[in-house]
Amino acid sequence: MEALQRLYPIGIQTFSEIREKNYLYIDKTECVYRMTHFAKYVFLSRPRRFGKSLLTSTLHSYFSGRKDLFQGLAMERLEKDWTEYPVLHFDMSTAKHVGKDELISELERKLTTYERIYGRNEEDIYVNQRLQGLIERAYEQTGRQVVVLIDEYDAPLLDVVHEKENLGVLRNIMRNFYSPLKACDPYLKYVFLTGITKFSQLSIFSELNNIKNISMDEPYAAICGITEDEMLTQMKEDVKRLAVKLEIRPEEVLLKLKENYDGYHFTYPSPDLYNPFSLLNAFADGKFGSYWFGSGTPTYLIKMLEKFGVEPSEVGGKTAAVEDFDAPTETMSSITPLLYQSGYITIKDYDSELGLYTLDIPNKEVRVGLMRSLLPYYVSTPTEKTNTMVAYLSRDIRNDDMDSALRRLQTFLSTIPYCDNTRYEGHYQQMFYIIFSLLGSFVDVEVRTPRGRVDVVLRTKTTLYVMELKLDKTAGEAMEQINLKNYPERFALCGLPVVKVAINFDSERGTIGD
Repeated sequence: MEALQRLYPIGIQTFSEIREKNYLYIDKTECVYRMTHFAKYVFLSRPRRFGKSLLTSTLHSYFSGRKDLFQGLAMERLEKDWTEYPVLHFDMSTAKHVGKDELISELERKLTTYERIYGRNEEDIYVNQRLQGLIERAYEQTGRQVVVLIDEYDAPLLDVVHEKENLGVLRNIMRNFYSPLKACDPYLKYVFLTGITKFSQLSIFSELNNIKNISMDEPYAAICGITEDEMLTQMKEDVKRLAVKLEIRPEEVLLKLKENYDGYHFTYPSPDLYNPFSLLNAFADGKFGSYWFGSGTPTYLIKMLEKFGVEPSEVGGKTAAVEDFDAPTETMSSITPLLYQSGYITIKDYDSELGLYTLDIPNKEVRVGLMRSLLPYYVSTPTEKTNTMVAYLSRDIRNDDMDSALRRLQTFLSTIPYCDNTRYEGHYQQMFYIIFSLLGSFVDVEVRTPRGRVDVVLRTKTTLYVMELKLDKTAGEAMEQINLKNYPERFALCGLPVVKVAINFDSERGTIGD
């Protein structure tokens, strides 16, 4: 008999529901125990859909003394007392895309929920007074210190980071709302804040100078997300099932999952982390889809790439000191902090001698998703036409018919109407960069542009293609470049025959010349 269908908690962020209904839960409670016993005010930043809300909800159950929910988890052996504390849990994600008045009214609604339990003092008019009154009354009525959990504290501010006037107004409201946390210190047991970005301490928690930011602390590296280890142990059956469904070996499933959804590190060294949202969706659907990327179109990101003049090929492959990426987004002078905190780039390496981190796009899902959403800015045909072309192109390449592939590309490019900004050389290279990156969902591909030319390495089952792209020169010059670089020798190790492809791009006609 087949085991009962495994339940994946997709979109379920409530710890009690996951435990009561027997959904898959990756045990993070040892981390939770550690996190609640070493500092009183704690802040954690992680990209969206990384399990921050579930973590906050786990803390809620823990501080509410719900011992029953932790049966069989690490917490069961660690916690002896199970004291029930009054918990004030605010989820700020309900206050996205709002103006000043809506934000205040949203905060008032949240307070009213708890005032029904602990009462309200008529003299408390403003949200900060009401929050302070709530904390004091909860403490008096229960005789226990209060736990305050704030999920997505920065949600109201994320859309307006690049709008000076609005940001200031909304930031003041939030700062005002959070201000009692300092004055209420004697009544507080624990305060936990989560969000995507790291706004500067000064701007929101001006008084709370004792917040411990654990976002890059090694002991908490894996508090959100699923580690390779957890997947191999707690999800072994899931991997097997997926292999059966896709009719491939479990080892191949692991490789594909790794390539698509793994690769996040929020400190160094850190275990390999998988995006939990994508991983669970892939198991539930039985296929490798673009889940995380599809769950939120980064319009704001595209605006910012434009504002900072960042080309698609410049998103990954950065080297930076920690203060350059783990930095407040509202004062950022480059796009790096935003890319890092939103999960579009992640830590890949660290040079301890120089104190520099290497940052890059985490995995194929993010790379392909990002390129898909940037494509319309470089190619003005409908996206579906481009996607179809990329799919056919990949089939030509997989069938080792490079001539057809290049002719197809030539025809495609010559039918594209000009975008407004095609008159500069880099435009074509970026367009090639995007098209070849999109091929990455079909063949192994590595695309590099050290400013000024594109070189591409494509690998199919039978052949390794090394391509050099020149602009307004000749294919002959491109070929010389390949020979000059000793490419074939560098790739001899992979044991596949190497085919050299030289392309010249004609910017007058906007397509491949020779």
